[in-house]
Amino acid sequence: MDGRGESETPDFDDPALDARRARWTAALTGAVLALAGVAAAALRAGGSEPVLVPAAYAVGAALCALASVLGSRGRTRRALWLLVVGAMVMALGDQFD
Repeated sequence: MDGRGESETPDFDDPALDARRARWTAALTGAVLALAGVAAAALRAGGSEPVLVPAAYAVGAALCALASVLGSRGRTRRALWLLVVGAMVMALGDQFD
């Protein structure tokens, strides 16, 4: 034996730890995508693109921000789908450019 106790080994089967990781992942991913969407909307708003392009980025950013809030509250499945929809809206807005 190497002298390590039972408490020092990581517990990979802990559902509470998995849920906490899922909440953090959803919240942080939503926040990063929301910030990226807001930055893209601000950059595109000053250009000569149609108004639909920055609006799509802003709507996608709002969806990702909502996903971040839902993810932090434990609604990780709904947050995942909102992240997907928000990213798709932003990608669709990029296609109108």
